[in-house]
Amino acid sequence: MSRRDVFEYAVLRVVPRVERGECFNAGVLVYCRAKSFVAARTFLDESKLRALDPRADVAGVRAALRAVEGVCGGGEAAGQAAGDDAGRRFRWLIAPRSTVVQPGVVHSGLTTDPEAEVERLLDLLVR
Repeated sequence: MSRRDVFEYAVLRVVPRVERGECFNAGVLVYCRAKSFVAARTFLDESKLRALDPRADVAGVRAALRAVEGVCGGGEAAGQAAGDDAGRRFRWLIAPRSTVVQPGVVHSGLTTDPEAEVERLLDLLVR
C-alpha cells in the first residue's frame, strides 16, 4: 500500500456582487506539506457569472483566477510570494478577503497523489 499524506484544500468562489453574497465555485487550492506541494486549478463558467451579474468583468475574474494559479506555481508568476515556500503561499491564498474571487473554508484529507487530488476536486466541486 502506498503512503498516504495529509493534504488541505479550499474551494475558490466567485462572488460577482459582494454585497449580495451570491457565489459559485470556480477553482480549488490544494496543499500537501509532506510533498511541499501547492497547486490551484480553475474553471470559470461564464454563463453562471453572467447569470449573477450581467455586467461582470469576465476578463478581470479570469485574471484573478490565473493570479491564484500563478502564486501556487511560484517563480516570476508568484510576484512577491515567489520566495515563499508552498505552505506560506497556500496560507496567504486562503486568507479571508472581500474580493470577487474568495477562498472557502479549508478541508483536509489523505492522498497518495496531491496532483491527482487537484483534478479530482476540480471535477467534483467545480465542473
